Amino acid sequence: MNQYEQVDISKYRPFIFIGLAVIILLIFASKTFIILEPTERGVVFKQYGDGLDVDNVLGQGLNIVAPWNKVIRFDIKDQQIEEPMDVLSRDGLKIDIDVTLRFSLVASEVGLIYEQFKQDYVSVMVVPQLRSAVREIIGKYTPEELYSDKRQVIAVEIEAIMARVLSENHLIEKSLVIRSIKLPVSIQKSIEDKLIADQEAQKYEYVLVKKKQEAEGRIIDAKGKAEANRILSASLTPNLLREKGIIATQKLAESKNSKTVIIGAGKDGLPLILGGAN
Repeated sequence: MNQYEQVDISKYRPFIFIGLAVIILLIFASKTFIILEPTERGVVFKQYGDGLDVDNVLGQGLNIVAPWNKVIRFDIKDQQIEEPMDVLSRDGLKIDIDVTLRFSLVASEVGLIYEQFKQDYVSVMVVPQLRSAVREIIGKYTPEELYSDKRQVIAVEIEAIMARVLSENHLIEKSLVIRSIKLPVSIQKSIEDKLIADQEAQKYEYVLVKKKQEAEGRIIDAKGKAEANRILSASLTPNLLREKGIIATQKLAESKNSKTVIIGAGKDGLPLILGGAN
């Protein structure tokens, strides 16, 4: 065959058509069979129909969609944003605060999220609302209160606002943590000095109270002893003393120690006892 002779491609035409059909089928299949991960949901946009289908959200696994429709994927697993910001306290002092917010999407409402914010819901809605909530709550407190143990109370108040706002916009608030609150160095030092002074004053007051209580205790003890002595003195009559002297004399007389007993020579007629050493 002459090298310039034209090649007859008619015999290859069926293979060309089959190849094109396979390519077109693969393209349509990739747009028709949509596989979503367990943490994914899909929203269908019907380009040649009713537009965005917010009611029928695609779930995990295999989904069949008309190839001319568009599927928008959403990740519904928990998300976290860390937002440092500077805000003003109640008296207008600049406060540096760092907040962490965890949230997720309501899986069945991702169509409504896309309808309102497209896929920019974090930058368009979540971050601005978080900043607004932090400014609102921090603006209620003085630097001294922010430096004290009110941090948890403040976090709860901010969290309550974010839970409401996110719920209204088809999201779920999971947690909010204030990682740090920083005051200007001069203000922080003055607050620390005041706290130290207050602690010293409380310590001094405690010492005074303690000493007063100890003094009162000694007074009560002394009064008790005086009363006991008064009662004892009143009970020691001459006859009782004489009886106790006789008993003591008898016990000494019966002991094995050498002694001399003079009957009737002592005061009140009690015996005198001389000696008593072995």
